[in-house]
Amino acid sequence: MRKNGKKASPNTRASSRNAIASRRRVAASQSKRLMLGRYIVADPKICHGKPTIRGTRVMVSQVLNQVALGMDWVSISERWGGSIPKEAIAEAVRLSSQAFLEHAPKYVVEPLPA
Repeated sequence: MRKNGKKASPNTRASSRNAIASRRRVAASQSKRLMLGRYIVADPKICHGKPTIRGTRVMVSQVLNQVALGMDWVSISERWGGSIPKEAIAEAVRLSSQAFLEHAPKYVVEPLPA
């Protein structure tokens, strides 16, 4: 029964169940999306879950490779059609720096002599 006292038709009930199921699927997929920063996200549905610049399919690793090649940030932004603000590049550099500092010991090639 509805609030107005009338019975809901079977089609109404089915569409209501579909709407609820749809909202649950959306909520479940959103819970898998990780906001790694203001501009960087990791979503399993975008680029296989690799970190990307929010609202794009540009992977953070691509941007960092361009930074490593010495490209200036304005050129990087222009290369991607202006879809990547300089603040997103700065965030990518900052987060990669933090990750490196936390995980640097894993990448030791050979110990330094004393």
